[in-house]
Amino acid sequence: MTQYYAMTGAMYARNGAFIAAKTQGFTTMDAIDGKILRELSRDGRVSNVDLAERVGLSPSACSRRVQELERNGTIRGYRAVLDPIATGGGLTVYVTVGLSRHTMDQQRSFEQAIAASPDVRECHNVTGSIEYILRVEVADLASYKHFHTEVLGALPQVSTITSYMVLESPKDERA
Repeated sequence: MTQYYAMTGAMYARNGAFIAAKTQGFTTMDAIDGKILRELSRDGRVSNVDLAERVGLSPSACSRRVQELERNGTIRGYRAVLDPIATGGGLTVYVTVGLSRHTMDQQRSFEQAIAASPDVRECHNVTGSIEYILRVEVADLASYKHFHTEVLGALPQVSTITSYMVLESPKDERA
C-alpha cells in the first residue's frame, strides 16, 4: 500500500513523486484516499455511491473518508467551472507584475487591490525576476486595456507589467 505524505504545501509519494497540492500540516494518506481525490478532481459532482464503486469502498466508508478529507483541509471546496465566453470573459491574459519595492506593506497593498478586482481570476506570488503572475479574464481587448491602465497602472507599487494574451488552450485541467 502506497503511503502519501503532505508536508509544506505539497503531497509526495514515498518515491518523492509530486501528487497534489495540500494545505499546511502533516497528513498521512493511503492509496484509497489518492483514488478519491483523483475521482473528485475529475468530477466533483459524482454521487457518493458512484464514487464508492470507483474506488472500491462501501458507500458509508467512502462518505467517512470524504468527510475526513474535507475536515482536515485536503479538500478545500467544490466549484463550478464556468465558460469564460458565456460569462463575459472572452479574453484571457496572463500578466506578470514587478513591484517597485519589496516590502511586506507593498505586497499587502498590491494583493488587496488585486483581490478587489473581479477581472483577476488568479494571483500568484512567485520567485524570479517578477513578483506576481495574474490570470485575467475580460470581455475583449478594450476591457483589458482599461484593466491595464486603470487598475494595474494606477497602483503606485507596480513597476513592470508584461501581458501574454492566450490564443488557444490545448490543455486546461481547470475545465
